[in-house]
Amino acid sequence: MQTVSAAPMPIPGHIDPVPVPRASVAREDGRVDLVGLAKAELREALLAAGMDAKQAKLRAKQIWHWIYNRGATQFAAMTDIAKAQHPWLEERFVIGRPEVVEAQVSTDGTRKWLLRAPDAQDYEMVFIPDADRGTLCVSSQVGCTLNCRFCHTGTMRLVRNLTSQEIVGQVMLARDALGEWPSSSEGRMLTNIVMMGMGEPLYNFDNVRDALHVVMDGDGLALSKRRITLSTSGVVPMMARAGEEIGVNLAVSLHAVTKEIRDEIVPLNRKYGIEELLQACADYPGANNARRITFEYVMLKDKNDSDEDARELVRLIRKYKLPAKVNLIPFNPWPGAPYDTSTPERVRAFSNIVFEAGISAPVRTPRGRDIDAACGQLKTAAERKSRAELDRLAEEKLAALG
Repeated sequence: MQTVSAAPMPIPGHIDPVPVPRASVAREDGRVDLVGLAKAELREALLAAGMDAKQAKLRAKQIWHWIYNRGATQFAAMTDIAKAQHPWLEERFVIGRPEVVEAQVSTDGTRKWLLRAPDAQDYEMVFIPDADRGTLCVSSQVGCTLNCRFCHTGTMRLVRNLTSQEIVGQVMLARDALGEWPSSSEGRMLTNIVMMGMGEPLYNFDNVRDALHVVMDGDGLALSKRRITLSTSGVVPMMARAGEEIGVNLAVSLHAVTKEIRDEIVPLNRKYGIEELLQACADYPGANNARRITFEYVMLKDKNDSDEDARELVRLIRKYKLPAKVNLIPFNPWPGAPYDTSTPERVRAFSNIVFEAGISAPVRTPRGRDIDAACGQLKTAAERKSRAELDRLAEEKLAALG
């Protein structure tokens, strides 16, 4: 009997002709990057390089500690490993960091990094400091497939998934930049992580899960799962797995309360509708009043911001008995965007209706707008620059021919 393999789940939006996911490019020097490997994988890497089993077990534990507790990037810094072994390790392995193409700081203290992978693909991460917390916004893909119409990142094509090492590397780089080693030091600025950067995390499930397990490991970076939030546009089939296998807080990009408007704003809604999405939220493992689901709701003038919309939002949350809060997000405009920002008065009125129903509905203060680091604005500067660069090169070529 012939078995038929299950077809891959179709992905809405632009799909790059390059197969997705695409394997990351190996380092030119042939060394293996140890950052982002699980403990067992780190030990396996040492074994594969020829270290004997007993020593590999000990060295893996020591190297793990130096990488994630001390922030070491050189084997020479590892004082409990014999000096004679440092060159052997250095020759075969590296404790990598993403290449920083550009680092910007907003007038409000928000930081944005443009990062480059070894295969010359660029992605971004953002750090948002507050009085009582500091949140790192981490990317999961180069580009995005989802095409949400209010989102600048969504106008990019998806190039590839980020590896678990590239995801963990963002956290390591932020800790470097903030001077937050050793890991056990008190008063850290980086207290929270949100998987809300470029890409849809649930379309890169395995790498996101594996990366967050490293980040949450009590012997390593030790960030509590209660301080990590994964944001999805509503990839319903993966939501239960996210709850079971990762167990972090869930945020859902809702943005509309009717099929017609959400189909327009978040095209994924045509595949997984609002009712199906909200049922998946109701079924999300671990959701309760202490760990509420966050609904992200970008406020678009005359599109999704009426009193009727607010009342329908309340009705839906009550219908599905959801332990929820609603983040109201003023739209962050970008050139060519098809929408306008709701007026502050309209946002307040919307918020009041939801609040009066007993549901928390804070208005998010836009951060990092001056460096395009605010919600929906992440789209690599490299892409913007590359067009200008291509134009310049074309002009130079014409001038040379003339």
